[in-house]
Amino acid sequence: MISIADHPVELESPKPDQLSPETPADHIFRSKLPDIPISNHLPLHTYCFENLPSLSDKPCLISGSSGKIYSFSQTHLIAQKTAAGLSNLGIQKGDAIMILLHNCAEFVFAFMGASMIGAVSTTANPFYTSKEIFKQFKAARAKLIITQSQYVDKLKDTNNNNDGDENFPKIGEDFKVITIDEPPENCLDFSVLSEANENEIPQVTIHPDDPVALPFSSGTTGLPKGVVLTHKSLITSVAQQVDGENPNLYLTHDDVVLCVLPLFHIYSLNSVLLCSLRAGAAVLLMQKFEIGTLLELIQRHKVSVAAVVPPLVVLLAKNPVVA
Repeated sequence: MISIADHPVELESPKPDQLSPETPADHIFRSKLPDIPISNHLPLHTYCFENLPSLSDKPCLISGSSGKIYSFSQTHLIAQKTAAGLSNLGIQKGDAIMILLHNCAEFVFAFMGASMIGAVSTTANPFYTSKEIFKQFKAARAKLIITQSQYVDKLKDTNNNNDGDENFPKIGEDFKVITIDEPPENCLDFSVLSEANENEIPQVTIHPDDPVALPFSSGTTGLPKGVVLTHKSLITSVAQQVDGENPNLYLTHDDVVLCVLPLFHIYSLNSVLLCSLRAGAAVLLMQKFEIGTLLELIQRHKVSVAAVVPPLVVLLAKNPVVA
């Protein structure tokens, strides 16, 4: 479902009287390739880490800025701790959190942790203006924002995004802000999530049609729209890319996948992060694009797969430093 950002986003189904009795029967178009199993009865996090026993000690996340490497077992454990931490802060099944981050390990921990308690992640660009951030925040009905300290001032800029509304939400009173670095006043450190007791994750029943992600996009024109993505829809998308005997993306346990495209966009979130987790490939996380750093990291970590966009291809093709 697509919903304009001005309105609260909710899952909707057509009412019986809206269905035309003249609607033709469904037509199924089948590929000539063999069918693949799609485990879309599972929650997204269970599906992505389904092969954890055989991947436990293999690299999962690589921080390009710090060089820190998280194994699959470490990534899963910190995601579990983050799930418990979110629950401790009052986030429940169906609640939304906003992830206002560049590519980093904490983005992954927050997204997967939210999935584990049945919460929904709405992802946003930290370079957005205050007005853009809060437009999405209010449309998603988010209760918490995870970001970096340098962007917290945007969350206090009520003069620019509030249009004089005295009831505009305030940090620490109406919503919580967690930073992955030194927290400013009235904010919490990410350690309140990442150091929680993983055994305190609440037991929740997650239905395949429950929402798990709420990215916003303007498409080609118009205002940004919130797109409700369910556990079932994301699993189905990932399965079509990496599962089966003849996958579209030939990712192996030995691959290192470059993640320089922003995770707050669905291409990178879906086809880079989630596909790599499912396939057991390592993900090299770059916070921002800089060609010298990019080439150095590719060489140092032996990147074998790079998801890019046409402007980046042109830049790599024409820049003499690539040689």
